[in-house]
Amino acid sequence: MNLIQATYACDGEQVAEYIEKAHLETSILQYNNENALAYTIYLAYIMARNDYTMVREFPSGKGFADVVFIPRYDKPAMIIELKYDQDVDSAIKQIKEKKYFFGLEKYLDNLLLVGINYDKNTKKHTCTIEKFRYEKH
Repeated sequence: MNLIQATYACDGEQVAEYIEKAHLETSILQYNNENALAYTIYLAYIMARNDYTMVREFPSGKGFADVVFIPRYDKPAMIIELKYDQDVDSAIKQIKEKKYFFGLEKYLDNLLLVGINYDKNTKKHTCTIEKFRYEKH
């Protein structure tokens, strides 16, 4: 299974392993910050560029989603929220609370929410992925 397949399968543990390997390719001088993590996402998902337009700091809802993958074909759209020394579940919560799915309405039935956290002390990455379920209020 490759990274994109692991993402589609909502296998957060496998995705975290792939991200961790890609993070080793970033500069050691800038390893411990969110920009390095964003660069890592671009590097790790390089093959996804064939199927997606990747947008960093996508303006949506009440803020900016860290990275959004807009599909060119029949693939799920993805919103990736990055955290640094935080709880990975807070990334998914932020996507929902700040409504980062605004602007992606045509993908709501095929949208993945991806939260990735990097812990600078342990140098470990964690990831949680869930399929978006739109709830009208």
